[in-house]
Amino acid sequence: MADSRLQRNSSVATGPSAQTATKTSQNNPSYLFPFLDLRAQFATIKDEVMQAVTRVMDSQHFILGPEVQALENGIATFLGSRFAIGCASGSDALMLALLALKVGPGDEVITTPFTFVATAGAVARVGAKPVFVDIEPGTFNIDPNLIKPAITEQTRAIIPVHLFGLAAELDPILKLAGEYRLAVIEDAAQAIGARYKGTPVGTLGTMGCFSFFPSKNLGGAGDGGLVTTNDPELANSLRIMRVHGSRKKYYYEVLGTNSRLDALQAAILRVKLGHLDTWARARQRNAERYRALCSERGLEKSIKLPSIPVDRYHVYNQFTIRCSQRDGLQEFLRGRGIPTEIYYPYPLHLQPAFSYLGYHAGQFPQSEAASQEALSLPIYPELREEQQAQVVRAIAEFCGA
Repeated sequence: MADSRLQRNSSVATGPSAQTATKTSQNNPSYLFPFLDLRAQFATIKDEVMQAVTRVMDSQHFILGPEVQALENGIATFLGSRFAIGCASGSDALMLALLALKVGPGDEVITTPFTFVATAGAVARVGAKPVFVDIEPGTFNIDPNLIKPAITEQTRAIIPVHLFGLAAELDPILKLAGEYRLAVIEDAAQAIGARYKGTPVGTLGTMGCFSFFPSKNLGGAGDGGLVTTNDPELANSLRIMRVHGSRKKYYYEVLGTNSRLDALQAAILRVKLGHLDTWARARQRNAERYRALCSERGLEKSIKLPSIPVDRYHVYNQFTIRCSQRDGLQEFLRGRGIPTEIYYPYPLHLQPAFSYLGYHAGQFPQSEAASQEALSLPIYPELREEQQAQVVRAIAEFCGA
């Protein structure tokens, strides 16, 4: 079933959102405005960014070094984490976290099938087995009530994903982890700055993993990632693992990997970090405007807006609605010049790459329903009020509202 669905819907983008944003918005004249307008953001900080780039070019120090250290210190302070270790990507951040815990063959790691492939891919890459648990339909995040039955003697860790910028329900997950002596690796790739009961995500579990892919709220000019932890031994292990398992040149204590953060990326991210709170508030403003515009037209009967539990601070990497006629709605909006994206059209348990796990269609009904109903609308900070009104008018026209 998974293979036929993939073939039938092969035109739907499945990669990271900046790749599809470039394809569907930046260079596509058929749309009225971009799904993600990175140029608009750059225009507001161009002088700062170019000064930072020039500083690195003048130094000719391109790998790790003072720029990366300064970024690590800045993010550690921003999040309230004791340690922050930069690496080459968000995918590598997850893999390095597992390597630091010595997770490997024979081990199991529990996570969600409704996420980007890197979450479970990192588990598989270290030789462990991803074990999937279904999601909550309202938040799109892992359902804590389903985790305990999935725990076995081989379980080593849980990876909750803070999807679309909203924190997962962490208290019961952390409680279970304590009872069963499991690590909790927070996949916060889409959620830097989000909070759970007032505490920044990425600082509540054993480690937190972040991505600086260009489409993220804190995005670089290429790939980049970071791991946070309050454990000095894990921090030391992460630093060794990212440079081939070495802390002394040409002496290798363990087998690590090449996952060093570029100084150019760090310098650019340092500039953007200073604007991150402002951008998050702009995303929240746009989210509230969507809610108001949809309410004015009575669209709550036709679409479901993102839920926000009262104890969460949502940073809206995506504004994702649900619609039972999602594919028809997306096609209609495309015809009206409105860009949208689908995250994610196929849950991981139905992907050919994970077919060896033996899961089948119908096993995770909430994830499967979300993959058929979820549609993300433009939400970037520079989005104008009139552009949002155009989006909602088109949705209302489709819904007959």
